[in-house]
Amino acid sequence: MTNTSALLTDFYSLTMAQGYWKKDMDKRAIFEMFFRRQPFGGGFAIFAGLGTLVERLQGFSFFSEDIEYLQGLGLFEGAFLRYLEGFRFSGSLWAADEGTLVFPQEPLIRIDGGLIECQIIEGILLNIINFQSLIATKTARVWLASRKGAIMEFGLRRAQGPDGAMSAARAAFIGGATGTSNVLAGKEYGIPVMGTMAHSWIMAHPNEETAFQAYADIYPEHPVFLIDTYDTLKSGTLNAVKVGKRLAAQGRNFGVRLDSGDVYYLSVEVRKILDAAGFPDATISVSSDLDEFIIQNLTTAGAPINTWGVGTQMVTGGIEAAFTGVYKLAARDDGSGKLIPAIKFSDNPDKTTVPGIKQVWRIKDPQGMTVADVLTLDDPVNSDPLEPGTQYAFWHTSADYRHFYHRIEGNAEPLLKLRVNQGRPVGDSPSLETIRNTVRFGLESFDGTYQRFLNPHVYKVSMTDRLRNLKLELIKNYLGDL
Repeated sequence: MTNTSALLTDFYSLTMAQGYWKKDMDKRAIFEMFFRRQPFGGGFAIFAGLGTLVERLQGFSFFSEDIEYLQGLGLFEGAFLRYLEGFRFSGSLWAADEGTLVFPQEPLIRIDGGLIECQIIEGILLNIINFQSLIATKTARVWLASRKGAIMEFGLRRAQGPDGAMSAARAAFIGGATGTSNVLAGKEYGIPVMGTMAHSWIMAHPNEETAFQAYADIYPEHPVFLIDTYDTLKSGTLNAVKVGKRLAAQGRNFGVRLDSGDVYYLSVEVRKILDAAGFPDATISVSSDLDEFIIQNLTTAGAPINTWGVGTQMVTGGIEAAFTGVYKLAARDDGSGKLIPAIKFSDNPDKTTVPGIKQVWRIKDPQGMTVADVLTLDDPVNSDPLEPGTQYAFWHTSADYRHFYHRIEGNAEPLLKLRVNQGRPVGDSPSLETIRNTVRFGLESFDGTYQRFLNPHVYKVSMTDRLRNLKLELIKNYLGDL
């Protein structure tokens, strides 16, 4: 399932790479990946895809057929193509822990390497991180809407192709899904696989009771019956009860699933029938094109639902087409071996980048609740780590007048950590279960106002005096050259 061809890049990365090669510009460079706005109008995002990225980079290279294809384009010199034949990522990568709650304008990943390799990996980095972060964020919202209930990822058939289905299953599990219907994802990632039956199972039998009984005979450990093929209340639930009584005689339980209709009304009525028949422990699962808003309405109304099957809206991002991650040059070799900060200037202040090599510090109060994230300089010449017990002025990343003063009374934790050193992974990769726990622990450390769906509180991402002064200085120099 792993495509490691380095052709998985944007064409301009290769045309620029040849330019850098011809002009002898393949010097050290620092790039950073960040995103510009929260998806879904929410108050947080989940950083996901790091494990996939690190794995892909290990084999990221140009195969012989790739070189032949590029040669056939008639644009690349033979000597440059021979250079690409030996291409391997040999740089270093810093990143936040996968599963960390993240916010706009702060670096999630820092790449330190030659200018050419940094440029060539841009496409695959953004492709992996943007999609998985989008789906992990969506799933976390669904999980919160369910009041941290059992969420099943059922999106294989609606995902954006096979790779999209695999990436979505991985990211959904990180975001809070209990399991997946995607069997290959179960094999590849160790995610629990889940599923019951389709309407075709019932339709392939003479009647519902026969279909339910046949399924229970084959899978007697808590079978779940799909009850809306014909009539949910007058047929499906009643036939499930008939088979359920035979299971009860064997000391076994069962469940039912709703996949259409008025989910709130039907779940309430089904619960009444099950309870009256002596099955208070029989479970109710629902599917039917759910998203976080529908689920929140159902849980708020007190719908008696035990588990949630969510497909299309979760694995595609629903109303949000893409995560807004970008990849920008932050520092470069000036030709003498010295790294100098780089800035992208824009008439839109939010699109003017924060220059220099940076660290992101997460500040917490003495109770362990998160207060703000602060960007600082993080290179041997210009570093300004945050010290507990010290009061600082923290400025908006647009470098305007907005700022606040804060004395650090709890922890100040650096988020960016070395993950790949000179092309080789550092340490063992965490399990998906560990990454999912990172999400859940992170949510617990953020006030609920950041988690609400309507008008969430805006989390502070700021920068230090020194970083703000550097940005203002570079802007001034740029404007002075016009």
